[in-house]
Amino acid sequence: MTNVIRKEITVEGNKFHLEIYPYLEGTDSKKFTFEIFPYDYNAALYAFSNKDSLNKLIKEKYLTEKKMTGLQF
Repeated sequence: MTNVIRKEITVEGNKFHLEIYPYLEGTDSKKFTFEIFPYDYNAALYAFSNKDSLNKLIKEKYLTEKKMTGLQF
């Protein structure tokens, strides 16, 4: 079973539930697998329309190695 880091994030007024899987089997130790779940319909529309920019924001803000080293697993 892998450890999961769960965070609630807000992007441009839309709330999301972010799950980060740092030790998912088969992934590189420098790359982290994540999933994002919208809280409501408007957040789902935002995520669908802005998928690339949302992924880039999450990788830069929440998945950098510097940020991940301070989190408890």
